[in-house]
Amino acid sequence: MNTEILKKIIAEWLEEKVFPPLVKRDAPDLVLERASEIIAVAGPRRAGKTFYMYQLIHDLMGQGSWSREDILFVDFEDYRLTDFTASNTDALLAAFHQVTGKAPTFLFFDEIQRLPGWSRVLRTLHNQNRYRIVVTGSTAGLLEREIATELRGRCRNILILPFSFPEFLRFHGIPHDERTLLTPARGRVLKAFEQYLKEGGFPEVVKKETVMEKRELLQTYYRTIFYRDILERYNVKAKTVLEVVMRYSLNAFSDLFSISMFEKELKRHHLPGSKQTISNYLGYLQEAFFLIAHEKFSYSPRRRIMNPKKIYLLDTGFSLLSTDFSENRGKLLENAVAVEMFRRRAECFYYKGRRECDFIVKRGTQPEAAVQVCWELTPKNEARELRGLREAMKALAIEEGFILTNDEESELTFEGARIQIMPVWKWLRAGTAPCSMAAGLRETAGWYKKKD
Repeated sequence: MNTEILKKIIAEWLEEKVFPPLVKRDAPDLVLERASEIIAVAGPRRAGKTFYMYQLIHDLMGQGSWSREDILFVDFEDYRLTDFTASNTDALLAAFHQVTGKAPTFLFFDEIQRLPGWSRVLRTLHNQNRYRIVVTGSTAGLLEREIATELRGRCRNILILPFSFPEFLRFHGIPHDERTLLTPARGRVLKAFEQYLKEGGFPEVVKKETVMEKRELLQTYYRTIFYRDILERYNVKAKTVLEVVMRYSLNAFSDLFSISMFEKELKRHHLPGSKQTISNYLGYLQEAFFLIAHEKFSYSPRRRIMNPKKIYLLDTGFSLLSTDFSENRGKLLENAVAVEMFRRRAECFYYKGRRECDFIVKRGTQPEAAVQVCWELTPKNEARELRGLREAMKALAIEEGFILTNDEESELTFEGARIQIMPVWKWLRAGTAPCSMAAGLRETAGWYKKKD
């Protein structure tokens, strides 16, 4: 690796004195000076991981004790680092010392998965006990599962997704405190929620003025995931099959995905693709933070694997790329709930017996809450939603039952069980911690009932 290129990259970092405008994210406030663990920031492309890094650096420098000369920032997606390997790490640190006259204290490595042998590099640097290390990556497996095993408990993981609803409101300067929600200004929050559902929360997409501009940018993200995060990373051969799976998911979000049925559909159109290939591609789309997939609830791992998965888009904005022009607001609402469950690290399944229930939330070894999602309860669908919820509660011995809607709120008793009904936007706005989804839902319902 050319040392002069490394020195130039470092010099560019040191010379860039102004950070871009930063939107405060609802992520942990870290004291990096005392961080003994590697901080691994995971999330999809363009969700704000790099900006979160900038925020951490900005906070460090704001303390007055640290400057850019103490910080090495490297973006491993820089085309000049294409040939950079693990063996070049010492040269990188030496180049920093040559430019600044000292060794760095803080290492910020963006998109670390682009570095071959990244885990060995991080483990070696961490063992030296000289650096405070923060890394980002755009694959769920890389920074969720692989770091947990490769670095053996030396890592703290932080998930950064596109804007949550509270972050979306904050970006647009829309007040959503308790007092505001009791005034006519509540209408602004409801209007913002409608926009959030349709257009999603990718920061750069949110900034765009028109739906066409938003769609074009989302199309760019879509192509980047397709080519860079999947085709290149996994050396996919059946490009057409992967494209069909991705396109299908744009229309079939919040629905069941049967690998067997999909294989038959491919054969009907004379396309290749075994069940194993389709399963692999579905896994790749989850690794790339494009899809979330829930299994059917069962205490048997084998039965969970054998049944269809329920798929959701990681951001509802991708629905703008759908070729299904019949708007289904209920599917968008359910998808938004699935994303928030994922954000809060809830372990979720769906239930299917004689009837269906959208979410079974498990805590520890036992299910703790059953959640049904629908746009609104009407005489036509109320019995179906309640019976599906109640069947799941009885079958799994669950005491907590919830129905999340667009803007309905009440409490009722059905077949001897108390059911809480609340708007999705209120639950999203509450930003409950992930420790107990049932407790969070219950607290949200109780809080708003008391206030209203």
